[in-house]
Amino acid sequence: MAETVGDQVLRRLREWGVENVFGYPGDGINGIVAAFGKAGNQPRFVQSRHEEMSAFQAVGYAKFSGAVGVCTATSGPGAIHLLNGLYDAKLDHVPVVAIVGQTARTAMGGSYQQEVDLQSLYKDVASAYLVEVNAAEQLPNALDRAIRTARAQRTVTAVIIPGDLQEQEYSPPQHEFKQVPSSPPSTPHAVVVPPDDELARAAEVLNSGSKVAILLGQGARNAAGELEQVAELTGAGVAKALLGKDVLPDDLPYVTGSIGLLGTRPTYELMRDCDTLLIVGSNMPYSQFLPEFGQARAVQIDLDAGIVGMRYPVEVGLVGEAKATLRALIPLLRRKTERSWRQGIEDNVAAWWETMEQQAMLEAKPVNPQRVVHELSARIPDNAIVTGDSGSSTNWYARNLKIRGRMRASLSGTLATMGPGVPYAIGAKFAYPDRPVVALVGDGAMQMNGLAELITIARYRDLWADPRLVVCVFHNDDLNQVTWELRAMGGAPKFEESQSLPDISYAAFASALGFDAVSVDDPAQLGDAWDRALTASGPVLLDVRCDPEVPPIPPHATFEQMKSTAEALVKGDPNAWHLLVQGAKTKMQEFVPGRR
Repeated sequence: MAETVGDQVLRRLREWGVENVFGYPGDGINGIVAAFGKAGNQPRFVQSRHEEMSAFQAVGYAKFSGAVGVCTATSGPGAIHLLNGLYDAKLDHVPVVAIVGQTARTAMGGSYQQEVDLQSLYKDVASAYLVEVNAAEQLPNALDRAIRTARAQRTVTAVIIPGDLQEQEYSPPQHEFKQVPSSPPSTPHAVVVPPDDELARAAEVLNSGSKVAILLGQGARNAAGELEQVAELTGAGVAKALLGKDVLPDDLPYVTGSIGLLGTRPTYELMRDCDTLLIVGSNMPYSQFLPEFGQARAVQIDLDAGIVGMRYPVEVGLVGEAKATLRALIPLLRRKTERSWRQGIEDNVAAWWETMEQQAMLEAKPVNPQRVVHELSARIPDNAIVTGDSGSSTNWYARNLKIRGRMRASLSGTLATMGPGVPYAIGAKFAYPDRPVVALVGDGAMQMNGLAELITIARYRDLWADPRLVVCVFHNDDLNQVTWELRAMGGAPKFEESQSLPDISYAAFASALGFDAVSVDDPAQLGDAWDRALTASGPVLLDVRCDPEVPPIPPHATFEQMKSTAEALVKGDPNAWHLLVQGAKTKMQEFVPGRR
C-alpha cells in the first residue's frame, strides 16, 4: 500500500521522537486519523473531551517534559477550539506544534462547510511559524521547520494540511527548481554566554551591593545549583516568579517565596529594602512589586534579548543561557562576609512559615482552604508534580505549597486562563507516568471543563506505571477570585447571579467513573484524606468544602484595597459579618507570630 501524506506526517513525528499527540478527531483530519490506525497508534493518539483540553494537555506535557508538545484538531471548529490552549503556550514560552486540518483544496473559497480562514486565525498565536501545506513535496520541510522553530524559540507553531491532501500518495521533495528539501530530525543546541567584559560589569554591580536580592523565573530552571552558589556568595535572598516556583526548593532558608499579588511578605520586604537586584530567567510583568526605580542597581540574565530591561531599568543586561552564564559569573563574585542582610532574610522566612501555619489552622466554615495545601505540603512525595489552576486556589498554591526535592509545579502563568489544572495533570502524567501528580483546582474550573477531563483520566489510567493522580477540588460554590476582586478593586459587593455556582457533588461524579472519591467537610479529616489519596492504587478526587470568605489578602494590601473591601461590605455584601471576622483573624496572624 502506498504511503499517504498522513502516513508521512506520523512517520516524521516518530523520527522526531514524538510519543503522544493530544487531539480530537474530525473529518478535516481523517487522513491523519487513518494513519494512526495503520501505524499501530504510534505515536499514541490521546483523545480529550474537547480540543481546548488537547491543547492544554500538550502544554502540560511540554512544560514538564521539556519536549515539544503536539496537538491536532479538525478544520473549522476544531482548530478554533485549540486557540486558548495555544495562547497559553505562547504566553508562557512553551514549545507546542499544532497540526490542523482544512477544507479540501478543491472547495476552498467556496464557503464550504467548516471552511475558516485558518491562516488569518492563527497568524498571531503561531506568528513564529505558520504554514499551509498544499503539495506532498512541501510536507517534510514544513513539519520539520515547525518543530525546530517551536523548540528554538519556545513558542507555538502551526501546520495546516487540507483534508484531501492527507489522503494522497506521498512523494518526497526532489532536487528540482522550486522544491525545498529538509534534513533528518536533529536538535542542535547552542549554549549562549555573554562576553567577558559584560560579565565583569555584572560582577562589579553584584560585588558592590550590600543588600542583594535575586528574582528567578522559569528560564533559570536548569541552573538551580549555580543559583544556590550565587546566593551563598552574595548573601542574597531569592524570590520566585510564579512560573519559577519549582526552580529552587522552599526548604532553603533564604528562599522568600512568590512575588506579586499572590506573593509573600518576606518577598515584598526583600524587594522593598534591597540595594541590588539580579533577575534570572524571569519576565514577571508586575514591576510595581520590584524595587522602586532607581533604588537598586540591577543585572538581568535572559536568553531572549527582547526581554532584557523590559520590567526594570537594569544596569547590565546579560544575554545568555542561565546555567552557562551563571557558571561564567561565579568566579568573578566575592563572598560577602557581612551576613546581617542574609540573617534578616532567613529570620523573616522562618517567621513567615510560622504565620502560614497559623493562618492555615484558623477555624473556618467548614474548611479553611489554606489548610488544604498546608496538609498536602506535609505529605507530598519529593518527586511529585503539582498543577494549579486560575482562581482563589492559586493563592494557596503560590503561598502555602512548599517545593522540595525533585518536585515540579506549574500553572497558566501569563494568560492566567481558567481550566488547565486537570488537563495539565494529564499531560504531566504522559510525560512522567512513573511519578505522582496532584491537581489543585477550584470548583469553577472543574465545572468549566475539569469534570469532563476526569473521563480522560479514567480512560488512560492503566497506561501509567505510578497510578496516583489526585484532583483536589476547592469546593466553595463561588467564583471566588473574581468575587474578591470585585470587593477589593471596585468596592462592589458580591453579585450572586454572576458569582454563585450550582452546588454539585464532585465526589459522586468521580466515583461513578471509578475514582476513589473522598468528601471532606471537617478540617480534622484533611490529613487522613491526603494520606489516602497519596497512597492510592488509582486516581483519586478530593472534594473539599471550603469557606469562600477566607480572604486572599496580599501581605502588602494597600489602604485603598482595604477601603474598597469595606465599602463592599457596607453596600450589602452577603455574609458580610463572617467575611469581616475571617479577614481580621487571618490578617492578625501576621502580627502575632507563635500564637493561634
